[in-house]
Parts: sequence; structure tokens; C-alpha cells
Amino acid sequence: MSHTSAPPAVSAGTALDTGTAPSPDAYGTGARFSLHPMTDSFIDVILGALEAADGDGLAITTDDVSTHLRGPEDRLLAYLTEAIAHAGRTGVHTVAHVLLSRGCPGEVACEVADGAAYAPQVPSPAATTGVQASAHWALYPLDDGPDTDHMAGIYAAIEHAKELGVFTRSEHYVTRLDGDLADVLAAVVAGWLLVGADVRHVTTHVTISLNSPTVAGGER
Repeated sequence: MSHTSAPPAVSAGTALDTGTAPSPDAYGTGARFSLHPMTDSFIDVILGALEAADGDGLAITTDDVSTHLRGPEDRLLAYLTEAIAHAGRTGVHTVAHVLLSRGCPGEVACEVADGAAYAPQVPSPAATTGVQASAHWALYPLDDGPDTDHMAGIYAAIEHAKELGVFTRSEHYVTRLDGDLADVLAAVVAGWLLVGADVRHVTTHVTISLNSPTVAGGER
């Protein structure tokens, strides 16, 4: 699916000149994710997924809890799509937890002036994976100024998910997304970037279920 023009996000702070875009290291742009296959062969599924994804352009560190990725947003999206899709193609019921963060509070190497926001153009979704995904998605613009309207950016991101055809419904504390894995992850990354163009520190979290024996997505 192609992206339409980006809806307005919440306005906060000062945008950085795109000609002097900060590096992912300087800006603290990255992801942390984990896979939880419901099988005794979980090691094979997890390691197979990590090995199958193309890590070019990314710094990758894996420990006993999760995998950390540092790099450009389009490469983060591609890697996550490839790794999680590989797990999904095993047919095993698998849950993936993905956290994306930008704006570098808490990052040791933060080198960008406080308040300056930056986000690149929203990347296009990866090619259809053929893996059906159901997800609970939450988006957090972390700006606490006196004129902050957190919901404006969140609603804009949800509208973009509707345009991509993966919005199912609102749930308690999350938004339900259903569709091809590539489109679900594209909606998550798009919302993160749309808000990130105006808000310095933005995180987003999504829990993705693949091959669940119980499907309860409902009508979109």
C-alpha cells in the first residue's frame, strides 16, 4: 500500500533543519524487540529469525531478554519486518514485542540540543509478507509543555493507520491493528515519525500476535 500525504502531528518545540539531520546515534533512534514462540523449539525460531533479517546499516545487540537495534528508520522497519515475518512463516504461534524510541532522553550519547525535533520522511511499507498479524499498539509523545496536546498527534497517527487499511478498533489503552505484517509495522513506524516531526522524544510500543489459534480481530 502506498502512503498518502502525512496528516498534521502535534506541534511542539523547534524542528531541526533536515539538511543537518542528526545521526541515529546522536538522536537516540532505535528499537528493542523480543520474540516469544509458543513451542519447545523456541531457540530455533528466535535464532532463525535474527539470522534471516538483513542487518546492513544497523548496530545490533542481543542478550537474554531482547534485541537492540540502532540505525535509520527505514532500516529498522525493514529488519523488524523480515525478522518477525520469518518467525511467522514457521507456523508457530509467536508473539513479538517491539519498542521504538527517538529523541534520546536516557541515551548516553545524546548530542542534540534539548527541544529540537527531527523525523525523516515516512518510509514506504515493505513488500507484502503473506503473514497475517494482529496487534495492540500504543503511541507516546513525551512532551510536557503547558500547551501540549498529546491526543492531536495520536489521533493523526490513527487516521494514517486507517488510510493504510490496518485499523480495526480502539481498545483500552491501545489501538487494535490487523493485516499483513508489513502494513501493520508500517503503520506503527509511520505514526512514530509523524508525531516525531514536531515532538522531540517519542516512543511507541506494539505487541504483535502471529498464527494465534484464536482469532478475534472482528470487522474493520
